[in-house]
Amino acid sequence: MSNRPQEFESEPTACAYTDYSSGGRSPDDLPATGKGATGLEKRVWDALYDIEDPEMPISIVDLGLIYGVECETLEESHEGGDAAGTKVTVVMTLTYTGCPARKMLTEEIEEEVAAVEGVERADLELVWNPPWSIKMVTEPGKDDLREFGLSI
Repeated sequence: MSNRPQEFESEPTACAYTDYSSGGRSPDDLPATGKGATGLEKRVWDALYDIEDPEMPISIVDLGLIYGVECETLEESHEGGDAAGTKVTVVMTLTYTGCPARKMLTEEIEEEVAAVEGVERADLELVWNPPWSIKMVTEPGKDDLREFGLSI
């Protein structure tokens, strides 16, 4: 038996569920907090502030996981086409790609946003660029983390 490292015939493949594109928000525009939002968009931000990270008592907005909220008026609703509805897309990241709470957190966000009055459809866009860093935590979020016992 040889002590040489095994050679692979193909290159490693990327995760099919991860967008590795270089596009995305500028880190200078983060953290996104919904400041100045009104109407439906404000109600969506309020719902997002009520969702805490599953591992520590801090809002996902204050943790810097939300990169944006996009509201789009749909041409017609699914029920008979009587009135237009709004599709809301939450653009977010996680603290790291292997986050064990990924499925639970993304499902909770979709459910809570879909429950906001005026939202006909809620989508979630999970992005990795720019990567999350502690710099994206808001000042109130840093206070919450210190209170939780973490050094910032």
